[in-house]
Parts: sequence; structure tokens; C-alpha cells
Amino acid sequence: MNLTELYNNLYKRSIDDIRNGNNTIDWLIDDKNDKRRGLTVLIRPNDNVMEAIARFQHELMLIDKEQYYQPLADMHITVLSIISCDDGFDLGQIDTSKYIRLFEESAKNIMDIGLHFQGISTSPEAVMIQGFPLSAGLERFRNQLRKNFKASALQQTIDERYRLITAHITAVRFRKQIRVPQEFAERLESYRDVDFGSFKPKEIELVYNDWYQKNHIVKTLHKISLQ
Repeated sequence: MNLTELYNNLYKRSIDDIRNGNNTIDWLIDDKNDKRRGLTVLIRPNDNVMEAIARFQHELMLIDKEQYYQPLADMHITVLSIISCDDGFDLGQIDTSKYIRLFEESAKNIMDIGLHFQGISTSPEAVMIQGFPLSAGLERFRNQLRKNFKASALQQTIDERYRLITAHITAVRFRKQIRVPQEFAERLESYRDVDFGSFKPKEIELVYNDWYQKNHIVKTLHKISLQ
């Protein structure tokens, strides 16, 4: 299945529930006691892509401002979850220098990475900006990370939940039932094929993070320049 089919299938499976006000609520998004933490390799979108997403978010806010609109500072594309968020994980359990070393090793021969964002998709609990790699660079980098970390003795949970192939950016999470679901769904439909822009990332990051990549919780462990 290619990415377009995957995004389309996600949308088809969830948009009717959203339209009918049966969206799934993320009960933990405002929970200050949520201690789920993990280790992630990620890319930050550039300003032009973030501004386009912010305009989209603003239109949805006019319909329902009570949902969780991902702050610009938190927006990201997950390259790979090295350790998936878990309630029992803490940085003190690992030797971060070893993770940084493997992260650097995996990025040594990194190919050109370009990303294009067009259209939106949905899940029962979120709205995503559809991301499409412009070359094989992202997948090659992911596979190198997989190979190196799985061959190591380091703690990791790569691909245990599912094998990541998308390059999306989460823009909205549902913290409540949608106030005007029909209008909200219509606005989503109008953005199904809107161009949010393209960019080539200037750097990649290894971070310690919560489930939502909230800026005040995330700790950047290392950055690698792609310039």
C-alpha cells in the first residue's frame, strides 16, 4: 500500500465518526500526571509549512476552539521512535551517549531528504497533515536506524507497535466532543488536497519526549546538521 492509499483509508475510516460527533477523546492530553516518556528521532517543519498549517488550524478554531491545536513549537515529523512512550521510562535508565553515538553513526551516509505536505487525513482522535517523501532518503535513514539499533544491546522498541512509513504532522487532537461536527467535517473536507508546501530539513534531532512532543517537556539530546 502506498502512502496516498494509506492516508485515504485512514480518512475514510474516521471522517464519518467525526461528522457525526463520535470522535474519540484523548483523555490524557491535559493530564499533568501523564508520565509517558520515550526517545524519538524527528524533523521539525520549516516556517513556511508551519505558517500554512497555522492558517488551517485557525479556520478550525473558528468552528471549535476547544480542541487541542498542536502549537507550532511542538510540530514535528517522526523519523523513528527508538523507545516508544511508556509510563515507566526515564532518561536515568539509559546511557544517552551510546544512543547519540548510534544516532550519529546512522546519519553518516544520510541521503537527500525532502518532504512535501499536501492534504489532510484523520483518525478517530486527530487531524493530520499528509506528508510525502520526495526521495528515498527518509526511508533509507529509517532503515539504517532500525539496523543499527536492533543490532545493538541498547534498549529499544522500534516497530513493536507498528512499522512507521508515514511522514505526517499532527495538527489537531480531540480533547472534547466536536461542538459543530458537521461544519468541522466540511472544513476538513475542503482541505483534503490543499498544498501546505515542501522543504528540505536543515537538521535532525534525537529527543527525550512525552506522547505529544510538548516543548516544555522535550529534551533535545543531540542535533545533526544536514547542510
